[in-house]
Amino acid sequence: MLRKLRRGTTTMSLALAAALTGSLLAAGASAPAHAEVPATVPLKITNNSSRGERVYLYNLGTELSTGRQGWADAAGAFHPWPAGGNPPTPAPDASIPGPAAGQSAIIRIPKFSGRVYFSYGQKLVFRLTPTGLVQPAVQNPADPNRNILFNWSEYTLNDSGLWINSTQVDMFSAPYAVGVQRADGSTTSTGRLRPGGYNGFFSALRGQPGGWANLIQTRPDGTVLRALSPLYGLETGALPATVMDDYIDRVWRKYSTSTLTVTPFADQPGTRYYGRVSGDVMHFTNSSGVTVTSFEKPDASSVFGCHRKLDAPNDLVRGPISRTLCAGFNRSTLLVNPSQPDADAGSFYKDGVTNRYAGQIHANMADGKAYAFAFDDVGHHESLVHDGSPRQAYLTLDPLD
Repeated sequence: MLRKLRRGTTTMSLALAAALTGSLLAAGASAPAHAEVPATVPLKITNNSSRGERVYLYNLGTELSTGRQGWADAAGAFHPWPAGGNPPTPAPDASIPGPAAGQSAIIRIPKFSGRVYFSYGQKLVFRLTPTGLVQPAVQNPADPNRNILFNWSEYTLNDSGLWINSTQVDMFSAPYAVGVQRADGSTTSTGRLRPGGYNGFFSALRGQPGGWANLIQTRPDGTVLRALSPLYGLETGALPATVMDDYIDRVWRKYSTSTLTVTPFADQPGTRYYGRVSGDVMHFTNSSGVTVTSFEKPDASSVFGCHRKLDAPNDLVRGPISRTLCAGFNRSTLLVNPSQPDADAGSFYKDGVTNRYAGQIHANMADGKAYAFAFDDVGHHESLVHDGSPRQAYLTLDPLD
């Protein structure tokens, strides 16, 4: 499904290539066609936050028919971004008034690979460079959006239907759920926290030793705004660079004397790869014994970001193996199960060294589903809904409790 990579200070062109990529676009391209998907689909936004501030909405993305980047207004009409500059220049005001507490509003989403942002109390600040839109980068204390409470959902709408998800890959912040109404009138949704889950997540993070509480960002008045992802925690110094070293070392020791079997495609159980460690490198062979790819021993950044030494190109060998390794490292299942991916969510995040951020997000979700790291879709543990003939989509702003 969706590959979620770090975005932060990247431009919108790179961000959306990462945000709604690889598996989602491939799935969209290969999904069976149903009734013709209209040019725009209604998105109903319901404000159940119980907050009194004004809500601002933004629908930003790439127009799939042309590849142009821009924004859509409330009616779903596309507006391309003007040229930006260096230093970055202010972007046009693309905000759409959102619903008041207890109210709903409907906007239309076009055939985009994009994001729907929402913010409370203040408009977000967007700027343009010559290569595209600069998004909020709240890991930077100087970012103008640092003290704004906001979040976003990601979606792709194309001729094969709608994919829409909630995401915590970059940060855990203002809660929301997403949903879709199917052609038969039934609805499905995901992304909702369990009762008390918002405060429960932050309380759990504060109780974790080793720097995990340092991921939490607050306003100067003490208001909790978000928790940064562990990747940004490493980059800002909130988490020590050695936070995953013990687990990584144990994995490398285990598979220097035993074999890790990766079956990356659920619908192709006969496609298997076999990993063994030699020195600082894990080599993978196919069923014929031919080496197909190799991975250097990763560090915490490679694990949390699913990049660098765990890079995952959009191919049929290295990428799928790397996705599986990344999921196994973040969920800390590589030592307890030598056949990956591990399908048993009950075994995730149980090791003393694990992605505590991701584990607590999943623990506080009503359905256990989330996008807490880049390849959380391995094994279908992601917070995604899809329909080939969507009548309507939903975005529900939930309480911060």
